[in-house]
Order: sequence, then structure tokens, then C-alpha cells
Amino acid sequence: MIITEEIQEYLITAAEKIINIDSPSGYTKEAVAFLKSEVEKMGYETSLSTKGNLLVEVEGHNNNKTLGISAHIDTLGLMVRSIKSDGKLAFTKIGGPLLPTLDGEYCRIITRDKKVYTGTILSTSPSVHVYADAGELKRIEDTMEIRLDELVYSKEDVLKLGIQNGDIIAIDPKFTCTGSGFIKSRFLDDKISSAIILAYLKYLSLNDQKPANDLQIIFSTYEEVGHGAASLSEKIDELLAIDMGCIGKDLSCNEEDVSICAKDSSGPYDYDIVSRLLSLAKEHDLKYAIDVYPYYGSDVSSALKGGNDIKGALIGPGVSASHGMERTHRNALLNTLKLLIAYTK
Repeated sequence: MIITEEIQEYLITAAEKIINIDSPSGYTKEAVAFLKSEVEKMGYETSLSTKGNLLVEVEGHNNNKTLGISAHIDTLGLMVRSIKSDGKLAFTKIGGPLLPTLDGEYCRIITRDKKVYTGTILSTSPSVHVYADAGELKRIEDTMEIRLDELVYSKEDVLKLGIQNGDIIAIDPKFTCTGSGFIKSRFLDDKISSAIILAYLKYLSLNDQKPANDLQIIFSTYEEVGHGAASLSEKIDELLAIDMGCIGKDLSCNEEDVSICAKDSSGPYDYDIVSRLLSLAKEHDLKYAIDVYPYYGSDVSSALKGGNDIKGALIGPGVSASHGMERTHRNALLNTLKLLIAYTK
């Protein structure tokens, strides 16, 4: 299975573009619009679900069966909880960002009337020259705040800017691609998988190929808060989620692997599909790992909990340091892309 340089470069370019579009859960329209434009350029039909998931229809050789393929386009983020008397912003989490990794990060505050202000996420003891507990203070919501890059000294000053409670706070992803093939950025979970699916569609389009069965691709928009693909089309009876593979304690995956998940916090994935994915990975000589994720849920998890009568499985590129400063390698992206191609042939 050959993945041309054109498709490989498209994958990385698309990933950078997607990752640099702010899209915390609940604020995903711009990212969805980008994906919609990309897939329609390739000739595929799209539609939106009521809650904003992007659905892409791909015709297969067999029109009697439809497979679902999902990745989520929403990310972790923050929201303005309140405005403090000194002009700083208190925040609440969107999803589960690892808060200690946010100390010192740049961010954008997006108002309801589309104004965008910049700021920095800091602890409430941000200076070693002033605060005795600057190094030891636990980084939690109540001990962290946003310092705006505006001349504000009071709550009233901030309100005059148009900032209010409930405004989205997007975190700078810091996308970087190294000469050694590493991609490091926030929100590889799961925008890197969205880019893999775009590269898959590009592969089909450039090679004038169809999958074995009809596909419905779902770019979900609320996965990080637990209900991304909770409702599926009745025609789907098998769903493959493409999401980040876990790396760390007691796990065999590394940053070059496509990870195949046997079980996560929501329970075991379909035994037969997992076995088939393992066989395909071996058949195509892919670098892979099979693992059990201790603290994890996917679009398949939400679909099953939503009452959909489906079989489901989960694969994805190995990603280090999830929900913090994440990193993967081009090899993991290619191994995942190749397994997706093999699965749908």
C-alpha cells in the first residue's frame, strides 16, 4: 500500500490548518466549515446533524451496508466563569485539560459579538519575587486566572470590552512539525485524526477508488464533553472511531504505532472487529500496538450509551502526553491511514 508524498504532505498541511482553527466543544462552526469545504472540493456530499456534527457520504461498491467512521473536531478549552474586581478572568474548564500544563500559556477570548482578545493563563501566585507559594501552589480552577492583554484594572473595564461570562477561551495550540518527523501540538486529540480522514478521502479521490461499502464519515463536535456521536443514522451498524492512541504506564504503544484499543473505561470494543483490525495490521506489515486504555471514552462509547445498536472499534495514532502538550510522529499517522484504507477495502 503506497501513500504518495502528495497525500502525506496534504495530511500534515491539513492537520496544521485544522489545529490552528479554535474549536473548543460548543464552538466548532469554523472548523466544521473548513472540513466541509475540503471534502466538497473532493466531490463528496455533506450535511449537518441538528447539533452540528459534519456528515460526509462516501459511495461504496456495496450499497446494502453502511459503515460509520468518526473523528472529533472539538477540543478542550476554557470558558469565562466570572470577571474579577481587578480585571482578571476566572474560568471553568471545557472538557478535561491538564491544568498545570496551562500555566503560562497564551489564549484567546472570543466574545459573543466575535471580538477576539488575547491573554495569558496564569496562577494567582504568578511571581516568585512576590508570592512565597509561587512554585508550590496547586494549579486548579480556583487558583488560576486569565490576564488580559488590555489596559483593564476593574470588572467595569472588562465589561466595556464586551467580554462577559460564558465567553469561549481558546488555548494557543503551538503546532510544530520537526525535521525528525514529530508533530507536537495541543489538540492532536483529535484533530490529527480528522486530518487522517481528510487524507483518506484524498487517497480515494486521487486514485479514483471506492470503499467496499458505503461510508458515513462523522466529524463530531461534542466528544470532549461526552456525547459526540451519541445519535447515529439507523443505517449504520458498525462504527470505527479514529482517535488518539494512549502512551504511558503499562501500555505498549509508542509514537510510531497505530494503536488498536481492546477496551477503555466504557468497556470492551467489539471482539470480532478488533480481531479483524489486528489481522489487517499484521497482513500489511504495519507498526501497531493493542492496548487497554485506563481512563478513556470515544465516539463509539457515546454512540453505545446513546442506545445505538452497533458494533464498534477504536484505532488511532499513538499520542504522548494527552490533554497536555501532545506529540506524535508521521509514522503513526501513516500506519493509521493504511489501517483505515485496509479496513474499508
